Amino acid sequence: MANIVYFDLETQKIATEVGGWGHIDKMGLAVAVLYHTDKSEYSVYLEKDADQLVADLRRADLVVGFNVLRFDYTVLSAYSVFDFSSVPTLDLMVSLEEKIGHRVGLDAVASATCGIKKTASGLESIQWWREGKHQQVAEYCCYDVKATRMVHEHGVRTGQVAYMSFKTKLKQFAKVDWAAIGPVGHLLEKPATVAA
Repeated sequence: MANIVYFDLETQKIATEVGGWGHIDKMGLAVAVLYHTDKSEYSVYLEKDADQLVADLRRADLVVGFNVLRFDYTVLSAYSVFDFSSVPTLDLMVSLEEKIGHRVGLDAVASATCGIKKTASGLESIQWWREGKHQQVAEYCCYDVKATRMVHEHGVRTGQVAYMSFKTKLKQFAKVDWAAIGPVGHLLEKPATVAA
C-alpha cells in the first residue's frame, strides 16, 4: 500500500517581519503536521523535530499539500540541505491554478467541495504561537491537513472539486486528474490504444 502523506506547516513569523515573500525561508517553523495513510495517523513536529520531519517526508510515496511547493518546502529549506524537488509531490493549489488560470485558497476549495471551513488563519496561528498556545496551533494545523486530505480524496473519487469564486462569490467546478497521479508523483501513463 502506497504511503500518501498529507502535509502542512505553520510559521513563527509573517512575511513583513522577514523582508517580504522573497524570504519565506526566514519565517521559522512553528508546527508541522503529517497524516500518514499507511498508518492512518497524524504526526506533529516542532522546530526541534525538523530533521525527523524531513526524513518522514523523504519516505513518503507521495506528499500532498496546498501551496507546499512554494511555501512549506521553502520554510523547511532553512533546516536542511535536502533538495525537496526530488520528493514526489502533488500541490493541490498549483494543480488547480493550472486548471482555472488563477490561485485559489484552501478555504475556498474545502468549503465548496466538502462543506468545511478553516478554523482560523495563518495570522491567528502566529499570534497563538507567540502567546504560548502551541497546542492550539497544532490543532489548527491538523485541521488544515484534514481539509487538504478531504479535498484530495474527493478529487480522486469524483474527478472534480468545487471552489468559491473570489470575484463572483459563486460556486465553480474544476476537473482534476488526481486519480492519475501515481505513488511516484507523476501522471501515470495511459494505456496505448489498439487499432481495430
